Amino acid sequence: MKLQARLLLSYLLLIGVTLGVIVVILLFVLETQPAPPLAAYRQLIGNLQVGLRGLDLDIAGHDEGESEAHLPVEWLQSLASSTGVRVLAFDLSGNPRVRFDSNGILAPESRLELRFDADLERALPGPGRAPRDVVAGSFADPDGSTWLFIGLPTGRSRQARQAVVLASPGTPQTLGRALTEYGSALMAPLVQAALAGALAAIVLSLAVSRTIAGPLQQIAGAARAIARGEHEQRVSVNGPPEMQDVATAFNQMSSEVQATQQAQKDFLVNVSHDLRTPLTSIQGYSQAIIDGAAQDAVSAARVVHEEAGRLNRMVTGISDLARLQDPRLTPALDALDVGGIIDGVVKRLAVVADEQQVTLEQHCDGLPTLRGDGDRLAQVLTNLLDNAIRFTPAGGEVRVSARRHDRGVAIRVQDNGAGIPSEDLPRIFERFFQVDKTRGPRRGSGLGLAIAREIVQAHGGQIHAHSEGPGKGSTFTVWLPLAGPAATSNGEGVA
Repeated sequence: MKLQARLLLSYLLLIGVTLGVIVVILLFVLETQPAPPLAAYRQLIGNLQVGLRGLDLDIAGHDEGESEAHLPVEWLQSLASSTGVRVLAFDLSGNPRVRFDSNGILAPESRLELRFDADLERALPGPGRAPRDVVAGSFADPDGSTWLFIGLPTGRSRQARQAVVLASPGTPQTLGRALTEYGSALMAPLVQAALAGALAAIVLSLAVSRTIAGPLQQIAGAARAIARGEHEQRVSVNGPPEMQDVATAFNQMSSEVQATQQAQKDFLVNVSHDLRTPLTSIQGYSQAIIDGAAQDAVSAARVVHEEAGRLNRMVTGISDLARLQDPRLTPALDALDVGGIIDGVVKRLAVVADEQQVTLEQHCDGLPTLRGDGDRLAQVLTNLLDNAIRFTPAGGEVRVSARRHDRGVAIRVQDNGAGIPSEDLPRIFERFFQVDKTRGPRRGSGLGLAIAREIVQAHGGQIHAHSEGPGKGSTFTVWLPLAGPAATSNGEGVA
């Protein structure tokens, strides 16, 4: 199943579970919470309207000052019979007293505590033909049962009057029962609302799932294109931050893959070119010796020997580079005297410098002890100094210096020789890359700096090259940590 479909189903399941929980909680609340008493009051108002239709409530005919006018018992019994509910008559002057109770529970002249609901009194309409003050509230029988009542005063004075009252049991109707009574009327709107909510949820789920799955599908398509050899693939960086991180990482990976593929192509081209030249020389001079066409057989044999040595060094360099790039191999960690290593390399190359008429100087006092492979680090220094001497014209200078720097040692090899063009500096440490392929006898294999970089990185260090341009010399700086390969550093400020 596709990711987008999984996301859609998960969203729909989440929405369904959420709605189910809401429905369960709602049903629980509906069955346990009482309904507002307004509906019961309105029902009593309706009963009172039916019972009083065509009657005059002022039948006692008393004036405002009259306080002992009584409603006829026959009339009250008739009202109870016609409405089917409990009818009472209260004397509202002073402490309420019961005048009549159709159920016979409350004795005449008994005191009664009424709880009036003033808010409901203002909200309920008068049931008669003329506006009247409605009295509403609740009272308790001697057995503790609660009753709701609604009634109308029979006099013109609220301070001295009687009220005819209809009462119903105060056991509140639950919201669930109320919904059951009106379920048929509410069912259609509820179904319509549910369908509209489900449709909106599906649309939103599709939009969200597409937002997440869309970039992933784009990345998957680009990955398949890279597998087919289309290494220039890139994806747009959009969507949530996490998806942007994935897209950025993919673009970086694609760039590195493209650079690696290009490096492999350059490697094959360089290897074939660097192997073809010595092989052609060997084949030509050896054939001349065999045919007897060489005027100086010794010179021809010397060329063959030199080119064979060059091939041997190239093969050795390739083998060394392959071993150094094996992540399973780690350099030997011994305590190293960096100053002693530099001094030894300088002494070995002093003869070469004298032959080239190049001044070779060193400055490396008070250096700390490092941990690493002394032979490999000597190989790095030999390569850097040899290159500096070979590409520095007669009368030039080559200086090697070392100093403590950033919890390590920085070794600098500086010359005032041929220099390096700025466009070649980023590629100077690539395998088989050569700044000038027409340097004749001074031309190397193009592997020395690549090997030097691998050795330095294996020791946890960094190597940098700097040049102002052709004819302005160059500077190579190696930074090595004191603790060896386990240490890490950004090497800032070394170059």
